[in-house]
Amino acid sequence: MRSFLHLFARATRPVWRQLALLACTLLMAWPAQAVRIKEIASVQGVRSNPLTGYGLIVGLDGTGDQTTQMPYTTQSLVSYLQQLGISLPLASAGQLQLRNVAAVIVTAQLPAFAQPGQTLDVTVASVGNAKSLRGGSLIATPLRGADGEIYALAQGNLIVGGAGASQGASKVQINQLSAGRIPEGAQVERSVPTSLQQGDSIQLDLNAADFQTARRVAQAVNERMGAGVARAVDGRVVRVTAPLDANQRVNFLAEIEELSFTLAAPAAKVVINARTGSIVMNQAISLNPCAVAHGNLSVSISSTPVISQPNALSSGGQTVVSEKTQIEIKQELGSMIALPQATQLVDVVRALNALGATPQDLLAILQAIKAAGALTAEIEVI
Repeated sequence: MRSFLHLFARATRPVWRQLALLACTLLMAWPAQAVRIKEIASVQGVRSNPLTGYGLIVGLDGTGDQTTQMPYTTQSLVSYLQQLGISLPLASAGQLQLRNVAAVIVTAQLPAFAQPGQTLDVTVASVGNAKSLRGGSLIATPLRGADGEIYALAQGNLIVGGAGASQGASKVQINQLSAGRIPEGAQVERSVPTSLQQGDSIQLDLNAADFQTARRVAQAVNERMGAGVARAVDGRVVRVTAPLDANQRVNFLAEIEELSFTLAAPAAKVVINARTGSIVMNQAISLNPCAVAHGNLSVSISSTPVISQPNALSSGGQTVVSEKTQIEIKQELGSMIALPQATQLVDVVRALNALGATPQDLLAILQAIKAAGALTAEIEVI
């Protein structure tokens, strides 16, 4: 039995070698950065629209606006009561103390193709001095678009992801209490027309302008749909000829969005956040040979009070307080470090770590290396 298995293994060894070679070939041929068109581009006209409105939160536990400092809260409630047929005298309206009411701004996003009757999530934020919106309810609030028309109506109980308590001069608070959300708190009242079914072509807008990516998107569409169907207009726009029938156009777009292609290598870029000291590099960055010397310079100023008292037998002397100031300048020695050529991101990171500099120091070092022509990347400061 053992001899038979040994002979079988020897006979099938070339087959296993061929299968292993075929697997390696497939792995090498598989695109390392294959993406779908729907992940790097969007169809022009298919987008969401921001909605906003002004409303009132009621039912708070004494944590609402202080009406003496926020008069518009009182005015809004009086106007709302008048719409319900309740009229208040002007004298009594100015004396209302509405600690259970808060004025808020309501925002939402109206998605593409939203139809009347569908629900939206809304965000509510206080515009006054309310201490907390926890436990409140939003009364009916119209949400308007950029054209001033009403597209949705919001109402519901508010969810605040925080908690707080105060007594006297002590206060404890977790997270933010002046904002919250209402899941499915708005109902669409009007749809927004789109230009998807207009014309004999559609436009694909790339998320980032790149001529190589635009060309590859057009090539992927033409290979699947036929030559001349798509053409790249510029580094961001690809125009595609589409069927005129609505159903066929939807099927056409669904098939286009699933097309895969190899993404072009991005341009070398270093993004620097000067406020936080964060540095982010992409894989296309490279470093030419250079030498860097970096030292720290610190200035220390100390002040010591000096008291001068008169003699015990003096008659007109007074005690005088003066200060003795000492200034010290300390500069650490910085050695010259040679950075070798680095063509991969790992090598660049290893070379920069050899400097032993802090992230704040690397901000200046990278800019100096770029100015010396040794860094082949674009530096963007945010």
